[in-house]
Amino acid sequence: MRPHTGALPRAVRLHVPKTLPQKTLCGARNYVRTAEVLRMNQSPSSSIRPMLRYPVTQIASDQRRWISRSYLQKQKDAAKEWDDFADEIEAGKRKNFAQHLEERGLLHDVVGERETLDRLFTKKRVGMYAGVDPTAPSLHVGHMLPFMILAWGYVWGLPVTFLLGGATARFGDPTGRLKSRDQVHSSVRKANMASMHMQLKKLGQSIDTYGRRHGYINKYWRRALVNNNTWWNSLPVIELLRDLGVHTRLGPMMGRDTVKNRLSKGDGMSFAEFTYPLMQAWDWWVLFQKGVQVQVGGSDQFGNILFGMDAVKSIGKNMTDPEQQFEFKDELSRPIGITTPLLTAPSGEKFGKSAGNAIWLDKDMTSTFELYQFFVRTPDDVVERYLKMFTFLPLPEIAKIMEEQNKDPSKRVAQHALASEFVELVHGKMEADAVALQHRQLFRPRLSTAEPSPLPRKSSTGGSPQSPTAGFATQESGNPYAPQTNFANMPQVNITLPRSLVYNQTLNKVLWSAGLVGSKSEGHRAIENRGAYVGSRPGDSGQMSDDLAFTPIKVWPAAKTQEFIIGDKLFLKMGKWKFKIVTIVSDEEFKAAGLSAPGWEPETPESGNSA
Repeated sequence: MRPHTGALPRAVRLHVPKTLPQKTLCGARNYVRTAEVLRMNQSPSSSIRPMLRYPVTQIASDQRRWISRSYLQKQKDAAKEWDDFADEIEAGKRKNFAQHLEERGLLHDVVGERETLDRLFTKKRVGMYAGVDPTAPSLHVGHMLPFMILAWGYVWGLPVTFLLGGATARFGDPTGRLKSRDQVHSSVRKANMASMHMQLKKLGQSIDTYGRRHGYINKYWRRALVNNNTWWNSLPVIELLRDLGVHTRLGPMMGRDTVKNRLSKGDGMSFAEFTYPLMQAWDWWVLFQKGVQVQVGGSDQFGNILFGMDAVKSIGKNMTDPEQQFEFKDELSRPIGITTPLLTAPSGEKFGKSAGNAIWLDKDMTSTFELYQFFVRTPDDVVERYLKMFTFLPLPEIAKIMEEQNKDPSKRVAQHALASEFVELVHGKMEADAVALQHRQLFRPRLSTAEPSPLPRKSSTGGSPQSPTAGFATQESGNPYAPQTNFANMPQVNITLPRSLVYNQTLNKVLWSAGLVGSKSEGHRAIENRGAYVGSRPGDSGQMSDDLAFTPIKVWPAAKTQEFIIGDKLFLKMGKWKFKIVTIVSDEEFKAAGLSAPGWEPETPESGNSA
């Protein structure tokens, strides 16, 4: 097995014989040690690339990023298992993944050949991705259809990637729009990006838990969450034009329906929007190099996926660096796409932010009760389809639910099953049980004399969504302001604080006021232990960039806090699931809204400075 040398600097990449031992170093970066090994062990051959006399495992031996034998054995077992699956599929004993998606109603169209997709999912444990641009603070129900394909792929053992389009969100996808999006302040864009990042992170963990509850076993589950700012912020324009631009023709791009409609019926199209398909194609190329071969999107993304598929093949064949060129030897090595149906209202209108009818997945924007009620109102003629698309319920169980539903449609058995499963998938089982009970109590027959059951203790309380204390005293903890947190009870991300509790305040006090710690002294200890972070460029060198970088908070003077404020936003993080986007308002506005926070005294707001 050849060692992974892609992480080495190009100047010292080695031509390593295939006969090396399997135990190899992954991603060695010790430049000095590598250069010394090259100098001491270079073969006298006149070859441009030196040969090593002994294995690359001895390069920088003090580094411990080894590929273990157990990992190699696991990879071998995974390959064998997939080969066994392929044999069963070809023998007609098992469905392939594409057939499974079709059975669940999630496969709308294939960007490419359907036969190729079937063979690809049969022969390879292929990587998939779906992307979303954070042009709003939250995901909505319509986003979930592509993510359901990723969810199914994940529990089937396919590596999946959730792509957050931090860079492409700066101007947004023009598909289906006759007007350009309004430009927003960088603080709003970063807040949207941070909120959606945490949502996707939580969704990935929820899918894991939901899959286990439905009997799926974690053997080869792999998922990733990436932000395309990671590569766009360091990509030279000249490189993009060289590798992609020279192979792109204006004719096909000008012939796209989106471009023609904007030019003939809309307000024109900016160059930034015109290049959106190129950016999406480059995203795919970056991921394709890591084994992500399938792109998933809504049916409105068919054109963008088709363009990206052709672009990836063109880039791969024409890379100037021979080491980066791809040889598409057969159809199973090429990119391919999948589209899902669009979620529409009974009127046929697409659900989404632009249409003004979005059902948000953020509890502060659409409560769990409203989300539950949305699915309870699902028409009878589509509820079975939604049960297949939005849940992991087995098809025989869905058939039984529909039998019960057809006996008495007024009981809405299928709708309640759908609502409960979806809320569990997005917000967790505890939230789903609580909102189902709340709904039963609210709509129980009026003649019933039975005492209502007590509501389960929920992970978040009611109250104003802008209140920074809305999720404080929610867990059985000695710390009422900063409860123990995990993905299932993660408190609200967005809070509001008055200016006097942020400006000219040390960050340990701000952590306390934001509800991340239970006291100022606890905040100070967290800072001393490098357990608290503020949104910042690396090395606390200024305001946070678009790649959502954080730096450990140090014991800084109070005046330094304002250096990290972007517009009216401050980004704070502790641990894995404690994250706050602080919106700063004037003391007068905070008081008028009737809000509260640790350290705030409404009678004398200025006392927050001495808290």
